Amino acid sequence: MKLFRILTVINLLFGAGLVQAGVLQPFVPGSAQEIRTAHAGRPYILALWSLSCTHCVGELALLGRLKEEYPALDLVLVSTDTPDEQPALAERLAEHRLTGVEQWVFADPFRERLRFELDPRWQGELPRSYLVGRDGAVRAHSGRLDRATVESWLRAQRQH
Repeated sequence: MKLFRILTVINLLFGAGLVQAGVLQPFVPGSAQEIRTAHAGRPYILALWSLSCTHCVGELALLGRLKEEYPALDLVLVSTDTPDEQPALAERLAEHRLTGVEQWVFADPFRERLRFELDPRWQGELPRSYLVGRDGAVRAHSGRLDRATVESWLRAQRQH
């Protein structure tokens, strides 16, 4: 619980717009809006994952390859694990070359509130991704993303 309080204070001190890529941020009430505000007008992928999710490994691998091929791809990764698992989270992201992207971890014991804040229709299944267009249009996807879907979305974003 002490770590949760420390992470919450750090989050409040840094505030919106100062999230550093590669630094694990605590995802608490208000974080979803902070992410939306920070990325307004820019297309991005918000991907939810967990260490215990077997299908998430494949999605992280895909996102790592896509990030290498499309360096400007804006990724926001949100782990539904806990801040106590930070070493394992960092290791998993490093395995997939995702250490330099925006990273968050659920840091509120009332996880349902965090899920509802992200998407009232989301029941917690993983992986869960949101392709957010530069116009703010959101395309939710449950299950592993595939390359064709992401590349089609990327092409559509370049045309706008």
